Amino acid sequence: MDIYEDARTVSRADLAAWLRQLASQLETSGQVFYGAGGAITVADQVKCELEIEQEDDDEFSIEIEFSWVNPKPAAPAAEPVADASEPAEESDASGE
Repeated sequence: MDIYEDARTVSRADLAAWLRQLASQLETSGQVFYGAGGAITVADQVKCELEIEQEDDDEFSIEIEFSWVNPKPAAPAAEPVADASEPAEESDASGE
């Protein structure tokens, strides 16, 4: 399922600035921001791939891919069970 896709032609300087922006977001907040207010949190450990291809004599491509699986939340700890060897507190009959 695609969440967001953006394709455009930019200058090499603009591409470098965009990559620096992504790197800064990852480093400071651990998120990548996209579109009109979208964001995705990136896990602490990611699989990363760099692929460089030559399509033909004049066309090259570089693909950078990061993927991760969000960790499952830990199960809540069980509440402690009262020790049966300790006497229960007696309630005060006067209501105080």
